Amino acid sequence: MLTFFPRAAMDTLTAKVQLRKQLRSARRGLSAQQQTLASDRLLRVIKPLLGQSRKRRIALYTAMDGEIDLSPLIAACRRWQIELYLPVLHRFKNSLLFARYDATGPLRPNKYGIPEPYQAVLIKPWQLNLILLPLVGFDQQGGRLGMGGGYYDRTFANAQRWPRRPALLGVAHECQKVGHIPLAAWDIQLDGVVSDRHFYPNHPA
Repeated sequence: MLTFFPRAAMDTLTAKVQLRKQLRSARRGLSAQQQTLASDRLLRVIKPLLGQSRKRRIALYTAMDGEIDLSPLIAACRRWQIELYLPVLHRFKNSLLFARYDATGPLRPNKYGIPEPYQAVLIKPWQLNLILLPLVGFDQQGGRLGMGGGYYDRTFANAQRWPRRPALLGVAHECQKVGHIPLAAWDIQLDGVVSDRHFYPNHPA
């Protein structure tokens, strides 16, 4: 069965493909030293945000493809006794659940090669306080360019019906910032983005 998109939607998809290729190349081009420095800087930028309320349950990600590494942040959260979770692909839907991420818990790669907790306790997204999302590109208006799979978008498509919605913060290298991310109707917007240089809160009109 063929799916037809309106011309405007096709233009948006084309723009995203081109931008995604450009920005993935930029983050892959960072040296190991630049990556390590970015990880340390990120912790300094994000620490005041966590300290405001000491979020009890935080979901994050394991870095791949040049994404900013969260290892220093993960170590700090464990010192602060914050519960950590990782996204897990839903078995029957193209969406996400979240699994407890313990220091000694086993991980295994999913179909995309991304490590997931194995035989861990799963929870629903609304049971989290904060979700840190990986991204390919971002703008200061809360726009996020992901990898194109749409898993986060589908997961949060009906968030208005949930008991509560966790805060959504994108995480990126500063070089992934652009003036404007072309958004489709189904794209989720973030509450803000944390880079290795700044925190960019989203202030919707």
